[in-house]
Amino acid sequence: MAQTKSCSPTCHSFKCGKNAALFRRDSVWCKDGDEPCNVAKCMYAMCFKRRLLPGAICGETVRRKTAERDLDDDFYKDDTSSIKLKGKALRKLGDQDYY
Repeated sequence: MAQTKSCSPTCHSFKCGKNAALFRRDSVWCKDGDEPCNVAKCMYAMCFKRRLLPGAICGETVRRKTAERDLDDDFYKDDTSSIKLKGKALRKLGDQDYY
């Protein structure tokens, strides 16, 4: 299974909310702190695709967990369930329970 990747400031979808990211030859620097850009600690880090998760994890590398469920069990959980009617529908159909 593929591991999740952390977001980096060199990603095409990354944007600094304060426009403080300064692209240098080999890295990206923050003009506010005069240090390398750290997406995990920055409050202004954004993603154009809205995939930035807490802890600077890229949401495009995360896979969803799916669980198989039997649909018949969802519809017929208990046999004592009945439909309660109100108003006009109750007058038309009478005081009966339908399953």
